[in-house]
Amino acid sequence: MISNEHPIGVGPLGPDDRDAWERLFRAYIDFYGRSEPDALYDRAWTAFQDGTRLHALAARVDGRVVGLTHFFVHPSTSGPDVCYLQDLFTDPEARGKGVARALIAAVTEWARERDCDRVYWNTQESNATARRLYDRVARNTGFIRYQIDLPKGA
Repeated sequence: MISNEHPIGVGPLGPDDRDAWERLFRAYIDFYGRSEPDALYDRAWTAFQDGTRLHALAARVDGRVVGLTHFFVHPSTSGPDVCYLQDLFTDPEARGKGVARALIAAVTEWARERDCDRVYWNTQESNATARRLYDRVARNTGFIRYQIDLPKGA
């Protein structure tokens, strides 16, 4: 149980966090009905440990990783750099306890310290549970996302 006696800490992923991170990241990928090769997890982990292009934070309660977020900074044609919060996932046992809110706040502070203009993210319209939080901590800009997939070898 997460409570005031069990505060949420947010910080970088260390080398010993690989298994806990991968368990949560695989659950995130599964949540969206995707399947990814093991090489994707290896590549992402290496990038997060390098910390130059892709970044990750973990939420911990009593030393246990209960949430993760992945994000990166990119340039904007109409202003300062912006921070894209690409992935956010909380262990189902820890949901509704402030973990996602703490992760969003940590990314926001990280981006502020680097003079980013904003933090933004996407979610599926049907993700009502997450959207209840997002509507409290951010502004829905009304944009609709379009995408062209580029399959390999086509």
